Amino acid sequence: MIAIIHVDDHLVVVNKPSGLLSVPGRGPEKQDCVWHRVQAQFPDALVVHRLDQATSGLLVLARGIEAQRRLSRAFAQRQVDKRYLAWVTGVPQDRCVAMPAPSGDADESDHEIPAPRPGWNRIDLPILPDWPNRPLQIISPEGRPCLTDWRQLEHQASPERTLLELQPHTGRSHQLRVHLRAIGHPILGDELYGSAAAPPSPALQLHAWQLTLPHPLEDRTLTLQAPLPSHWGLISP
Repeated sequence: MIAIIHVDDHLVVVNKPSGLLSVPGRGPEKQDCVWHRVQAQFPDALVVHRLDQATSGLLVLARGIEAQRRLSRAFAQRQVDKRYLAWVTGVPQDRCVAMPAPSGDADESDHEIPAPRPGWNRIDLPILPDWPNRPLQIISPEGRPCLTDWRQLEHQASPERTLLELQPHTGRSHQLRVHLRAIGHPILGDELYGSAAAPPSPALQLHAWQLTLPHPLEDRTLTLQAPLPSHWGLISP
């Protein structure tokens, strides 16, 4: 079973636990995933987007081809507001970080994103797959444009960590994890991009906390939140 946050005739939204695949991988040992678990209860469920295996939180599945088409378009056209929570090492300084991407690789829709709101900061660093070390991603001027806004919510001194709210404007692989490492504050529990000096964590402290999206077939907007996982905050000093 998997925790269902919302269900109707056209979509299912679940709270994915950390460690569970969004979709099946290669081999029989990687068939357990959100999609298969939801299909066991809703056979018409179809994939719309994904979360990293280590990331917990809200995941949307469509019910039927037409709902999938409309939801996929909403994500592609940035009609979905995605918010994450993350505990990171140290205390990030309020600043915006940017690296110009090659003009030929620019995503035109990125230019429509407004400047960060008061109290928010922006990371504008292009990301490229690290082909010799897949699935790792790296910051590179040859990468695809990649934007993340963040703001500080809470700071704890022992162990020193900061709770951030994150709003990705693009959806690149490992985007939030790579961006936060790039500014020197990796997410706690990150086995790929974390710091050896960080306090131990039972899982990646990254949670897809809130989604606001247009309903695919009804004239209304949904705003949904996922409860934090049980391990959240259980970090040894």
